[in-house]
Amino acid sequence: MEEVEKVKALCKELNEGHLLKAIDSFVSLQKELSSKKGEDFINVSILGFIEGILVSLSRKHENEKIGELLEEVRTKRAELEEKFKKPRVPLFENL
Repeated sequence: MEEVEKVKALCKELNEGHLLKAIDSFVSLQKELSSKKGEDFINVSILGFIEGILVSLSRKHENEKIGELLEEVRTKRAELEEKFKKPRVPLFENL
């Protein structure tokens, strides 16, 4: 996933290398579940995880790349989450 690689590169740039192992571990664990839960569901989970990392980084560092990447991740996660929303049932349309 492209966003994961961008976050990892940003972590290296910000000398936050300790986060790389956490990211890799989380992604590996989630990929193992993809056959049971579906790829899009797993990608939403991964994007939520790296979104949390970016929020934490934004509080610790002043870097415009963090904000840009955070917005990109939030947008992609929101798009994927749309697939899981149930359609609204029109209760009172034909009355």
